[in-house]
Amino acid sequence: MLLPASQTDERLLADIREVAADDARLQLWWLGQSGFLVKQAGACLLFDPYLSDSLTEKYARTDKPHVRITERCMKPEALGLVVRHVTASHIHTDHLDAATLRPLAAAAGGIRLFLPHPIINEAKVRLGDAPVEYIGLTEGDGYADTEWEITAVPAAHNEVKRDDGGRCHDIGFIARRNGFTIYHSGDTLWHSGLAGALRSHRCDVMLLPINGNKPERRVAGNLNGAEAAALAKTCGARLVIPCHYDMFEFNTESPELFVSACSRLGQRHRVPRCGERVTLDPRPSPF
Repeated sequence: MLLPASQTDERLLADIREVAADDARLQLWWLGQSGFLVKQAGACLLFDPYLSDSLTEKYARTDKPHVRITERCMKPEALGLVVRHVTASHIHTDHLDAATLRPLAAAAGGIRLFLPHPIINEAKVRLGDAPVEYIGLTEGDGYADTEWEITAVPAAHNEVKRDDGGRCHDIGFIARRNGFTIYHSGDTLWHSGLAGALRSHRCDVMLLPINGNKPERRVAGNLNGAEAAALAKTCGARLVIPCHYDMFEFNTESPELFVSACSRLGQRHRVPRCGERVTLDPRPSPF
C-alpha cells in the first residue's frame, strides 16, 4: 500500500493558489523525490519534478524494479496552471522526466527550463515539440528575469563531470527572490569546494538528498542524512529540508539519521510529508 501524501490534486493546487500575490513569506511544497514547488510574492519556481510513473513502468520487468513507495501528489498538467520556471539538475529521469515535463509545458503554454549545458540535446530529444525554452547553465553562470535570479553550483554524482568545454553535467541551483535564497542541490555528494561555494550565499533554505551512496544499489549516490545535516550547518542555513527518499523501494533511507544529526548539531530542520507546505518568514531587519 502506498504511503499517502499530505494533500493531493485539487486540494494541493488550491493550497498553492491560496497564497496571496503580496505574501512576503516563502512557501515550499515537497512534491516527492527531489521535486519542490517554491512560491514567493506570487512567483513560482519548480525544482526537478517527477510526477509520473515512467520509471516504475520502464523497469517493471528488470532486475532493478522501481517500486513506488509514496502516492503521486499531483498530475503535472495541474502545475502548468501556476508555474513557468522549472529546473532539471541532471539527466536522470527522476529529475528530467518527459512524462512530467511535456504535459506540464503544454498546460502552461510554455516553460523556461534551467538545466546543465551538456544535457540540452538529450532534453530536446526527450521533450520533442513541447513548448520549452532551454536555459543552459554551468558553474558560476547566472540568470535573472523579473521573477527569479538563478545561479548554478557544481554537483558530484558521483563526481563533478564536465564536458570538453569544462561545463558541468550535474548542477545544483541557487535561487533568489526578494531577499530569500534557496539552494537545491540536485543529486550530489559532498565534494571539495561545495561548502565554500555555498557559504557566502547565506541560504535561507537548503533542499538536500539523504538517500546516501550505496554501490550495491547500482545507481549513483548522494549525501546521507548525517552529511546533509552537516552541510547545512557548515553553510549556516536557516532551515534544511531532506529529499530523495520514500519514492522507490530500492533507493531510499529513513529520515531518522538526518533528524538526529540536525538535533545534535542544533541545525533547524523540517521533514514535511509529500504535498505538505512549509512556510518561512523573511529575515528580521538588521535595523
